[in-house]
Amino acid sequence: MAKRLVPLLNRVLVEKIVPPSKTTAGILLPEKTTKLNSGKVVAVGAGLRDDQGNHIPVSVKEGDTVLLPEYGGTEIKLGDKEYHLYRDEDILGTLHD
Repeated sequence: MAKRLVPLLNRVLVEKIVPPSKTTAGILLPEKTTKLNSGKVVAVGAGLRDDQGNHIPVSVKEGDTVLLPEYGGTEIKLGDKEYHLYRDEDILGTLHD
């Protein structure tokens, strides 16, 4: 039975991207060069409402690659995969090619 998590309010479910630890030629990379806290957005909540009742949507969408803070978020394990749940305002930015 597969489980699916749908975030509430302004929460964003992110799967962290693990960078390669060695190049295609077999050269081992130092840990510091491979450390970039980024992840792929898996699911987003509906957003918040302000004091007047206006809808404030989440600023990222599913499939976006985002820059994450070094600490924070809630670690969630679904099946054999690990995800992190962040608030929309905790995400530092989006990454583009």
